[in-house]
Amino acid sequence: MLENKAYKFWFATGSQDLYGDECLKNVAEHSKIIVDALNKSGKLPFEVVWKPTLIDQASIRKTFNDANNDPECAGVITWMHTFSPAKMWIIGLQEFKKSLCHLHTQFNEEIPYDTIDMDFMNENQSAHGDREYAHVVSRMGIERKIVVGHWANPDVQEKLGSWMRTAIGVMESSHIRVCRVGDNMNNVAVTEGDKVEAQIKFGWEIDHYNVNDVVDYVNAVSAADVNTLVEEYYSKYQILLEGRDEKEFRDSVAVQAQIELGFEKFLTERDYHAIVTHFGMLGGLKQLPGLAMQRLMEKGYGFGAEGDWKTAAMVRLMKIMAANTKDAKGTSFLEDYTYNLVPGKEGILQAHMLEVCPTIADGPISIKVNPLSMGNREDPARLVFTSKVGQGTATSLVDLGNRFRLIVNAVDCKPVEKPMPKLPVATAFWTPQPNLEVGATAWFLAGGAHHTAFSYDLSVEQMVDWADAMGIESVVIDKDTTVRGFKNELKWNSVFYR
Repeated sequence: MLENKAYKFWFATGSQDLYGDECLKNVAEHSKIIVDALNKSGKLPFEVVWKPTLIDQASIRKTFNDANNDPECAGVITWMHTFSPAKMWIIGLQEFKKSLCHLHTQFNEEIPYDTIDMDFMNENQSAHGDREYAHVVSRMGIERKIVVGHWANPDVQEKLGSWMRTAIGVMESSHIRVCRVGDNMNNVAVTEGDKVEAQIKFGWEIDHYNVNDVVDYVNAVSAADVNTLVEEYYSKYQILLEGRDEKEFRDSVAVQAQIELGFEKFLTERDYHAIVTHFGMLGGLKQLPGLAMQRLMEKGYGFGAEGDWKTAAMVRLMKIMAANTKDAKGTSFLEDYTYNLVPGKEGILQAHMLEVCPTIADGPISIKVNPLSMGNREDPARLVFTSKVGQGTATSLVDLGNRFRLIVNAVDCKPVEKPMPKLPVATAFWTPQPNLEVGATAWFLAGGAHHTAFSYDLSVEQMVDWADAMGIESVVIDKDTTVRGFKNELKWNSVFYR
């Protein structure tokens, strides 16, 4: 299981010494109360750490550089309690390398009408100080998240928590290492891409291995370890023999157990976090990795099929961002397969040959062994299930030659109308917002791929924030999308991002 790091976020309060020691004492006390309340709110997925009030260029610069050098710090939340002259923030901001959030709040929620005086005004002037600070951040062209509202408001706390997950995505992006077992599927365009530019832009390390390098690890797995994992499979999943000989079925499942253990050891020893396979490059493997890849995804690995390293990295990234979400519904690799075009029931059946993550399953998960026309190997075992219902976010990262574009589509996942007893794969069914016609048209205009990195637990806003932080183009397809407006947005973006 890939472990997630215990990141923290620093809370930096801006002020100055113009108003005297008593004021600064109150500023510090107020910011401590806010930090304590945020940590106790239950709305934030990571701890907020209070930092001493920043009142001059030296302290600001040191705080930001200390944040850069602290591996546990994933970002800094800034707030101007009083008026903090923003020229003294410039050098610190120039040198800061992590995610920045501007929390525009104030300590008191309501104006104290009966008692307010000039001392109170001078001490509580975030409406004044935050504008000074925001002006310089904007002039410097620094990407940041702005959250507006009272710190005790649950909506504000939830927005901070949402931004934290995006900041984790920014931090972890530079640590993602993708293992390509085989290469891109011949003549396929959308799964190709510039790996050098991806490392420059996102920090992703994308390496290649011959499949037989991994086969050696698979073959080295002991029979005892295989049998132990097969017993785990049999205790955890429903077994659907469907007329197959029980011993033959179990032997097929054992092949996937051996593949899972061998691949996982290979990935662990080399510190990889995502993997790409290709049905045309199986070397000494007895089966196309199916159940094995599904299990690795469930453990936190990213996955992409047919050489699609971009989607593999995005699945890993989104799993990190969504980690430890309360009542999580899952994150997976998916592929657009076939449509339902009945008026009023339009949607897209999502699946893949085998590799869909069981974290998105709704109800029982079964093991089936069925023939597969691709790969020219034994019939592979796979996990079969249907996905949950509810809104999700589908993403496609595409390489346009001169830049990357992240396409983000809000989708409504629905139950299929009828069982599909002859389809031996895991499936999801969704209608893209605002509807299939507009959603598909916009997806095509943007150059979206047939593979997606999908999550029930991440919002459109979080993925757009991530793209903004990485300095790449993003386009959104949601309930407000029109084809005319979307085409215009693509034209404007082509000028801005050229």
